[in-house]
Amino acid sequence: MNWHPHITVATIVEDNGRFLMVEESKGGRAVLNQPAGHLDPNETLIEAAVRETLEETGWDVEPTSVTGIYLYTAPSNGVTYQRVCFAAKALKHHPEYQLDDGILGAKWLTRDELLAQREHWRSELIIRCIDDYLAGHCHSLALIRPSL
Repeated sequence: MNWHPHITVATIVEDNGRFLMVEESKGGRAVLNQPAGHLDPNETLIEAAVRETLEETGWDVEPTSVTGIYLYTAPSNGVTYQRVCFAAKALKHHPEYQLDDGILGAKWLTRDELLAQREHWRSELIIRCIDDYLAGHCHSLALIRPSL
């Protein structure tokens, strides 16, 4: 059996109780997710989180901590994802930035607003990451070690 987990990053950006979310088209419907995506070759996890956030939201961010590392198998396709979730602060918005294909736009939503839209979540990892962030799970970026 060939099993190849996918390494992904996600970023939690919070401002006054609202979280930066991405609305994207997936499987013909609009879904919500944190800014997230796959690690590219020759890229660090932190670089990937910064890049994905910019590409999907038009926001420059500065990662401040690691919220958690998650293993998730998507029920829709059986693919296993290892997600490294970062917390970051928003630095600058670029409203003219051309967002990635399939991205409908960025939204700032509260946790309650997200809960009201559960049927639009890309995965259950959305609320788990936010709840871990709100619970104070805040690990040093030094946890992420560069390659040799």
